[in-house]
Amino acid sequence: MIKPNIKRILLIVVLPLVFALIVHSLFNLESLNGLFTIMSVSFIFLVPFGIGALTIFLSGIESVKKMSYRVFTPWIPILAFMLLTMLASLEGWACWLMVLPLFLGASSLGGMVAGHYKLKKHRNENTYISVIALLPLLASPVERYIGDHPSVYKAYTYIDIKADKSEIWPNVTRVRAIKKDEDKGWLTEKLGFPRPIRAELNYNGVGGYRKAIFDKGLIFHEEVTDYKDQQEMSFTIKANPYEIQSTTMDEHVVIGGRYFDVMDGTYQLQQLNATTYRLYLYSHFKLTTTFNLYASLWAEWIMKDIQNNILQVIKERSELKSIVAMR
Repeated sequence: MIKPNIKRILLIVVLPLVFALIVHSLFNLESLNGLFTIMSVSFIFLVPFGIGALTIFLSGIESVKKMSYRVFTPWIPILAFMLLTMLASLEGWACWLMVLPLFLGASSLGGMVAGHYKLKKHRNENTYISVIALLPLLASPVERYIGDHPSVYKAYTYIDIKADKSEIWPNVTRVRAIKKDEDKGWLTEKLGFPRPIRAELNYNGVGGYRKAIFDKGLIFHEEVTDYKDQQEMSFTIKANPYEIQSTTMDEHVVIGGRYFDVMDGTYQLQQLNATTYRLYLYSHFKLTTTFNLYASLWAEWIMKDIQNNILQVIKERSELKSIVAMR
């Protein structure tokens, strides 16, 4: 026979986990996409809020009296939910890494709210917890009716290079094959994003077709819109998500997908002194979610990691060529 305390532990973990899986399934149904979507405030905030509230509601009163219990115990079903969805390939590591801080914070808040009602011994405690659990299902249709809000953001990066512009510019317009040990994109590597391979350009000038090739099938199709030799090159960017293998990236963070797209990029070369040039690289990207403010922090971080990686490759190659030319 299972001891009462073990029963309680199983109860406060398993039932919130079952709740999370049921809601996740509903929000993932294609047939209900007009009402529910994973990429929404209703799911990313209200679901963990409900998990936290349900966890504390099912807990013993003596445990709930401790603030640390109300704050941190809801993290247990959250982490179990994360591991289960990853093992079942329902969600990817990249997506979870981005939303986990929100999930943990919202679950703690839900735990504190439920703890308040439990400690005050409200007669309608069951009603409160029922409403909290239903909040994602009630709020999501309203959120979907209001709609997503596309917003454009800018990722701005630069690097200083001790080489002549005649050595730098060829490495800007075309990037020969990047070896693995040259790749310093640590964030994109940890998130499982494709690694840059090379960039090709059919000719230097407006209308030129540039192709930035990454592994795992990702290709940025670029058209040059402004060109000043050894000074500036601007281009539009089109990433076709259908070229990427379906198992490569989480659909919620795939570049060129429904929620995250890159629009254009610009290189600018500025002379700082007789021996040093500053190479700027900036891009515009678009987010289409109902929580762009939070998503933009991650998207900008990702874009800057990609750009700084390319700039570092250009710097090392240009400076090496400059040193060789001086010998």
